[in-house]
Amino acid sequence: MKVLLLLTLPIFLVSSLSALEVAVDIKDKPIAEAEAKAEAGMLRHIVMFKFKAEATDEQTVAIEKAFGELPKKINTIKGYEWGTNISKENKSQGFTHCFVVTFTDQKGLDIYTPHAAHQAFVKQLLPILDKVLVLDFIAQ
Repeated sequence: MKVLLLLTLPIFLVSSLSALEVAVDIKDKPIAEAEAKAEAGMLRHIVMFKFKAEATDEQTVAIEKAFGELPKKINTIKGYEWGTNISKENKSQGFTHCFVVTFTDQKGLDIYTPHAAHQAFVKQLLPILDKVLVLDFIAQ
């Protein structure tokens, strides 16, 4: 009897864990769907930078940090992400940095653009900026 119990216990535990994983997946699915719906309709402000050849690493790092400070200074920013190009397609046309700034709506972006903190950032950026590409869209 003890041997049978010891042999069946691991099977019971594994099957219980599998059932638990399924329950967690089912439980989390409505949360993920709700989060996606909450994000739909938000305005995404995509900004890509191509820096001048003479821009130093220290200067580009300073820009990364300064952009990252804007969400703390401008309350209409609801989300912020950024990264550097890692594409192997060689189609970036020299753009190295991409920033995604999320706003509730166009009004939020309209407040952000002339905001003193944003204008100070632009002033810091312009001396080392070669090109900028901006694209705004409403998340679907």
